[in-house]
Amino acid sequence: MTVETRLPETVREVRLAAVPEGVPAAEHFAVAEVPLPVPGDGELLVRNRRFLLHPGIRTLIAAVPGTPLPAIAPGGTLPGLAVGEVVAAAGGDGPRPGQLVAHPLSWREYAAVPVDAARVLDTAALPDPSAHLSQGEAAYGAFTRVAGLRPGETVLITGGAGSVGSLAGQIARLLGAARVIGTTGSPEKAELMVRRYGYHAALLRGPAAAGRSIGDQLAEAAPDGVDVVLDNVGGEQLEAALDHARAGARVVLLGALSGQLAADSDGGGRPVRFDSFAAVLRRLTLTGYQATAHPDVTDAWTERFARWLADGAITFPVTEVPGIAAAPRALQDLLTGRHTGTVVVDLDGAS
Repeated sequence: MTVETRLPETVREVRLAAVPEGVPAAEHFAVAEVPLPVPGDGELLVRNRRFLLHPGIRTLIAAVPGTPLPAIAPGGTLPGLAVGEVVAAAGGDGPRPGQLVAHPLSWREYAAVPVDAARVLDTAALPDPSAHLSQGEAAYGAFTRVAGLRPGETVLITGGAGSVGSLAGQIARLLGAARVIGTTGSPEKAELMVRRYGYHAALLRGPAAAGRSIGDQLAEAAPDGVDVVLDNVGGEQLEAALDHARAGARVVLLGALSGQLAADSDGGGRPVRFDSFAAVLRRLTLTGYQATAHPDVTDAWTERFARWLADGAITFPVTEVPGIAAAPRALQDLLTGRHTGTVVVDLDGAS
């Protein structure tokens, strides 16, 4: 094993301290000091530089049945998408010291990462580590590989101010959508969506809607219906989308925020009721999007995202929280709706 830098003896990681009732808060996590990981055969030692905060962590904490990743028990270190620099590597054709890689062992300063779980990143195209944590790839893949978005179509994106939605509106416009509509929970976010995130209209949910349903607002914003739906939320917002889908509309499911962000939820999805007979008559398609089914999207998105950023055609809304000690509070802020766009923890920043 080749070591390229002087390493600390102890490092920090974030662990689950207790399973919460409802939405996790900062007190449900603990920052622990542990010995520097020792990579075994077939592993890399990676110094994490950024990691993504994502609402899906609640689903793992709640141990929702059917979740593809193992549940997190008290004392366990949280997983998630991270970007880090390889500092020690075994021989062979794998990543080398100094290269930036993406991997699933976040919420820690250093990680022993299996070689086959690390993906070398194109830092020439995207030099900013945070850009590699952008969730725009999911929206781009859903539009181009599943929905087949065509110029001139009307698009609805639920959860339009989040990590996916803040880029999805812009991507839809760049791919030729004639009208892009999103949903959100606050007037401030709605204004931001229209001014910066590519939306023609933003619909309000909850108390901010002043008694108006998403369905009524959608009928006004898109009187002829919608052609493509990217659903990050589920629940009543997906019901409204299905009710207002035009003939031949394509609905792509990306997330379940209605359950992950609700205090009275178990962290999973919300039930959805819709008229299946009407769906048949209108020839609707309803498809769940998973990145693993479309491995070609990563390179295509990286190339397109880098070019759009260089041209000034797209903006990447990101909040960088400095230091691992701030991660639990930042997650709480994310789950309670304080942030817009992508939220990452910057381990190059202050502790």
